Amino acid sequence: MREEFYKIKRLPPYVFEEVNKVKAKLRNEGVDIIDFGMGNPDLPVPQHIIDKLCENANKPRTNRYSASKGIPGLRKAIAGYYDRRFGVKLNPDTQVVSTLGSKEGFANLAQAICAPGDVVIAPNPSYPIHAFGFIMAGGVIRHIEAHTPEQYLAGIERAVRHSVPPPIAMILCYPSNPTAQVVDLDFYKEALRIGKKHDLIIISDMAYSEIYFDENKPTPSILQVEGAMDNTVEITTLSKTYSMAGFRVGFALGNEKILAALARVKSYLDYGAYTPIQVAATAALNGPQECVTEMRNIYKKRRDVLIESFANAGWDIEKPEASMFAWTKIPEKYRAMRSVEFSKLLLEKAAIAVAPGAGFGEYGDEYVRIALVENEQRIRQAARSIKKLFSE
Repeated sequence: MREEFYKIKRLPPYVFEEVNKVKAKLRNEGVDIIDFGMGNPDLPVPQHIIDKLCENANKPRTNRYSASKGIPGLRKAIAGYYDRRFGVKLNPDTQVVSTLGSKEGFANLAQAICAPGDVVIAPNPSYPIHAFGFIMAGGVIRHIEAHTPEQYLAGIERAVRHSVPPPIAMILCYPSNPTAQVVDLDFYKEALRIGKKHDLIIISDMAYSEIYFDENKPTPSILQVEGAMDNTVEITTLSKTYSMAGFRVGFALGNEKILAALARVKSYLDYGAYTPIQVAATAALNGPQECVTEMRNIYKKRRDVLIESFANAGWDIEKPEASMFAWTKIPEKYRAMRSVEFSKLLLEKAAIAVAPGAGFGEYGDEYVRIALVENEQRIRQAARSIKKLFSE
């Protein structure tokens, strides 16, 4: 048997694992870890969604194989959401594919459109699947430093001029994971102009579309831009909007040709999510949306408590406008340690877990990501521990 497998060999060491080992060791010793590390929603799934899940799980026919691209009712529901929320008209039969979460959507989309050696432009720092989905498909990632959206767009133009072969696709992610940056429609118009100029497929990650904190500035979709359907696919998920992370329900929407390729790949690999989960997801999209507003307000309050209490502890963090994350530079006193060692220090000395920025790319190594997945009391408790650590 081979010593190493080709696709596994192409993957770098998992940066988060080093921190996770320390976290697991401390937990085994009985240490109470305040865990801001993973963007894993702690809020309950709204009851009407759970009720619909249970109701359909008791129907024998729903335990059979489902539809790989999603049951018709679910695809109609997400098309209805895009119409209400963004004014975007989608054909649920040809412009919507349901996926097993956004992560699977990215990975199988990469399999569908990427040939070995194809170049794909990705922001750095960025959510790991944006790059590694294409790497596992045999592609080559051209990383562009992306500490601001403007920096990323400028870098795309340079990357296209200096890439051989020319890139086939570019990835966008706003609200951004991990940086929590937001953009407006003018940004998307410019991104679309660049994409069409250089014949690039645009893949937009919209996992955090409903976690925005200014009610007057809801996050836009690139599909709102005229002509976006020509070359764009947007990927979104119910994981954060309805705290349905474990349900694994996502969507790819937009260009018919690209989505037909994705649906073809998926038809060989899966039978879709469990039907009662798809019915529950349909109920989420079609049902009352006060739960989404409530969720958004909870994350906003947590954000405000985090910013205020950490500032009082001596750690100034820029206030995020959206997402369930704060992305912050390591305090000057500890910056030379870089993100993995600083994250381990927080665990060992303050019992606080954060995500090291290096896990999102080399340009993130002076940063850490803090997820808003602990309640306000725990956030204040973490701030007290940080203040004690910083005073040592």
